[in-house]
This record gives sequence, C-alpha cells and structure tokens, in this order.
Amino acid sequence: MLLVLLTVLSADRVAEVRGARAADVRALWVAAGLKGAPEEVYLRALKKERELEVWGGPRGRPLTLLKTYPFCAASGDLGPKRREGDLQVPEGFYEVSQLNPWSEWHLSLKVSYPNASDRVLSDPKQPGGLIYLHGGCASIGCIAITDPGIEEVYLLVADAKVRPVRFDIFPSRACDENAWSRQLAPGLAAFELGHRPPRFTVDAKTGAYRVAQ
Repeated sequence: MLLVLLTVLSADRVAEVRGARAADVRALWVAAGLKGAPEEVYLRALKKERELEVWGGPRGRPLTLLKTYPFCAASGDLGPKRREGDLQVPEGFYEVSQLNPWSEWHLSLKVSYPNASDRVLSDPKQPGGLIYLHGGCASIGCIAITDPGIEEVYLLVADAKVRPVRFDIFPSRACDENAWSRQLAPGLAAFELGHRPPRFTVDAKTGAYRVAQ
C-alpha cells in the first residue's frame, strides 16, 4: 500500500509541476531557436564555475544551449569522489540513471556514480553513491539548483526521447588543475567542436578515460 501511495503522490507532483511549468519549458527551446521540443538533452556541470548547462536539440544533431543554472549548493572541493562520506561531487562522464519524483528535495535526477572508472579508482568497499541533481539549496555530495531550476530540468529530461541522458561533471571549464582534470579536458574540447556528448572508453585496469576525437 505504501508503494502504491508513493507512486500516486509522485505522479501528482510531476503532473502539478508540468501544469505549472510546461509553458516555461517550451519558452526555453523556442528562445533557443528549436522547432520542437528537444528529443535529446545533455547536462554539463562545471564545479569551479558552479554552473549547470542544459543543452538540447533533435536526435543525433548538434545541440543548442537551452539554459545555464547557477548552483545553489554543492559540497566538497575540486576533485573526484572516491569514497562514501567524502562529501565530494563526482567528476567524470555519467548518465541520468533515475528520475526521482518523490525526492525529499522536491524533484531529483540520479547520477550514475560509481561508473566504470570510479569502480576502479574509488574505495572498493565503500565508494559511496546516491548522488543527485536536485532542488533546494543544500548538499552533501549532490548539486542543488533550487526548486524552480530542477522543475525545468526534470521536465526536459523526462520528455527527452534519447535515453540514457548524458550528465557530465567537470572540475572547471579549463580542466587544467591537475593530472585528473587534464584527463577530462578532451571531453570538453570534443563537445565544443561539435556540440555532441563526447564519446569515451574506460581502461578496465587503470580506470582512465579515453575520449574519442
């Protein structure tokens, strides 16, 4: 009965948000010059700049910047997440692994941490998890962008036809802080060239990313 109740309440919450914010979301892609709702959505977070960029467009085509949301909260410092309780926001190439309409922080999108790289490089027993992009303005390893912000992003991701939705998190726009950040820099450069999510592989032994050029 509890599961049924949660399902009903979450559906009501999303329906309420859609009713209140659908016009605002449509205004985003109209202002970006798109002829229809974005079939493909790409999220890119920049920790040093404390910005979340949301890009969208037709399936398989160059993406257009729809909106940049300032972080309201994000715990930790520059650098990847490596263990449970370190309060770090991860850094690397991820996906939205779950839409969470019953979040304590209004609405949230789960980040696919730990990914293949993290499983090699993070604490083997307690790498941590439950990393989200969410509403509100507090963080213990997540990124918060306020309730109005998460409402727009949630609806864009929920309506995207291309699955999974990529969600890449970079230490900064320069990615020149250290060896780890420089490993991620080709992902930024690849996206700037074609406005397409960077393609990559992970070395199974070292956990290193290799971005296709």
